[in-house]
Amino acid sequence: MKITILGSGNVATHLGKALFKAGHCISEVYSRNLANAQALALLLNAKAIDNLASLADDADIYLIAVSDHAIETVTSQLPSTLRGIAVHCSGATSIDVLGRFEQYGVIYPPQTLKKENDTQMAAIAFGIEGYPSATEDLLHQLVHEFAPNSFRCNSQQRLALHTAAVFANNFTNSLFQISYELLQAQGLPFDLLHPIMQETVQKATQHEPRTVQTGPAQRGDHVTIEKHLNFISEKPNWVKIYQQLTEEITSKKGN
Repeated sequence: MKITILGSGNVATHLGKALFKAGHCISEVYSRNLANAQALALLLNAKAIDNLASLADDADIYLIAVSDHAIETVTSQLPSTLRGIAVHCSGATSIDVLGRFEQYGVIYPPQTLKKENDTQMAAIAFGIEGYPSATEDLLHQLVHEFAPNSFRCNSQQRLALHTAAVFANNFTNSLFQISYELLQAQGLPFDLLHPIMQETVQKATQHEPRTVQTGPAQRGDHVTIEKHLNFISEKPNWVKIYQQLTEEITSKKGN
């Protein structure tokens, strides 16, 4: 299959490499920054361009792997008569943004991808959506070549997956940072928490998380909760987070 990649960042790089390794022809790589396009094109044996007006019109797929806020800008510059399938990679952007094309779809990886990391794409379950149904079938088959756990989902389901990933990944990492700073302030190393962090993730992947919830909020230990709140009282944001999460845990008790 002949594929044009619009974008040269993290997602474009990983998807480009996976598709190239699967035997597909990456014909062009577009970026507003020609040097960035050239760097990725060199890896994929493709032509680098920095002007959408010069885009070839014979690709089977136009993979729009740019930031969410840039998707509409890029798609608006593509001809509506595009014969190939227009595909974006966003979790939070509806498929409808591509509705002016005859064939369109979404390939969304619920995973943090970095150029410098050697991510195992086969372990990622991509969310696949396409219109018409034959296009979805084709995209599903394409992604299954390098990511066999991928599945079909609509825009609402994909948004739920993206939101859930923010809670599970981004917010959790922010809580890790709070823990790091709490320990650092008392001259304690963060690796003291590594065992409990690893155990928490392991249990959450093996059970419904609420069934393995522990801690003072789960026990209704108000004395300990007040001690914690007093201890972090100089950090109002931390107090709010602690209180809100305590309320969330308490609300799940008995459910």
